[in-house]
Amino acid sequence: MTTKDSLIQKLQDKTAEIAILGLGYVGLPLAVVFGEAGFKVTGIDPDTRKVDLLNKGESYIPDVKTETVAALVKSGHLKATSDFSVLKDMDAVSICVPTPLRKTGDPDLSFIVSATEGLAPYAHPGMVVVLESSTYPGTTREMVLPRLEGNGLKVGENLFIAFSPERVDPGREDWTTKNTPKVVGGITEDCSDVATAWYEQALDTVIRVSTSEAAEMAKLLENTFRMINIGLVNELAIMCERLGVDVWEVIDAAASKPFGFMKFTPGPGLGGHCIPIDPLYLSWKMKAFNYNARFIELASEINTNMPRYVVHRMLEAMNDRGILLKGSKVLVLGAAYKPDIDDVRESPALDVIGLLRKKGAQVEYHDPYIPHIHHEYDGWKMDSVKDMLQSVREADAVIIVTNHKDYDYAAVVRDAKFVFDTRNATGKFAKGNEKVVRL
Repeated sequence: MTTKDSLIQKLQDKTAEIAILGLGYVGLPLAVVFGEAGFKVTGIDPDTRKVDLLNKGESYIPDVKTETVAALVKSGHLKATSDFSVLKDMDAVSICVPTPLRKTGDPDLSFIVSATEGLAPYAHPGMVVVLESSTYPGTTREMVLPRLEGNGLKVGENLFIAFSPERVDPGREDWTTKNTPKVVGGITEDCSDVATAWYEQALDTVIRVSTSEAAEMAKLLENTFRMINIGLVNELAIMCERLGVDVWEVIDAAASKPFGFMKFTPGPGLGGHCIPIDPLYLSWKMKAFNYNARFIELASEINTNMPRYVVHRMLEAMNDRGILLKGSKVLVLGAAYKPDIDDVRESPALDVIGLLRKKGAQVEYHDPYIPHIHHEYDGWKMDSVKDMLQSVREADAVIIVTNHKDYDYAAVVRDAKFVFDTRNATGKFAKGNEKVVRL
């Protein structure tokens, strides 16, 4: 039996030992899915807080229930460590680490490099390694492969490497790690065979593509599609304001068409771990080919400028009502990058708060999911106000940045002196109400 066939057999009978490098919003749900499928899974993360919590059977990710983690830990199907040496006993490794942008706008692959170099001393014949971190086409072949191959290891023969992009959408309950179709592309056909055989044991649907580059590009297409369409409706909002047309009415009317249209809505800017960042990986990569990704660059410019546009619109609306922004008390509702989650990564709320502060406003915020925030570059820190409605009543202006479902928008509109709504959260309460202005 070949090394490939032996490994596939171990994966199919679930005697293979599984390791997940990175126990964040991607890695932990994946570890749970593999554990629930019957694999023994070891999560590896340098954050000892995460490791300690998991080994106690506690979850720190809202999408993963503590009861689920506790059951897997108790049954021996899930454990965590910060010790990379356990990889010497692993048969399958998934790398789920962050891939942010540097301040200069170029990709920061240091987490992939660190994870791969931590794995390299323990890579052995009969191991499959799958990178899940979003990145530009060529990363798996150019960065992961050279660090793992050698010392008797030959990709496609006794070492199998593939890319399978994460498709996690925090806060969703309809589409999860288990039932969202999983794209897999290997360095070689044999690599794809092994990686596909592994993921098919735990996930409902596996979509196989010809190469790791095709899988990497598919992920970037998904997020570039969203980024560009959000940029389009953000620009539409700007145009509608100048034309005196209600952008929300226009979008709802267009969305009534049952074909040829997909509804996107404007907002105060992009946030999250993927959409504001991943397309710029592709744009950056194409510069090496002397090609300017114009759609990506233009959409990024529009989306990046939305917090500034929002603050400018708010300032104008306050001036129209005789309220001076400088020195006024402004309450920001929502700090998360999208509703009903506790994630502030790349959240436009941070930019909106920073801009309001620079305009001289006295800014407070409320978010039921996020008790504390800080701005990494500007250095300011804030705590969420305790009594949201009391703060609404005390504020000179309220700006809705994240439309959490927990908020009582009727009460906000009733009690506020002035509301600027960037998400159309106030909906029917805003129509005909002079103290509410929508984006």
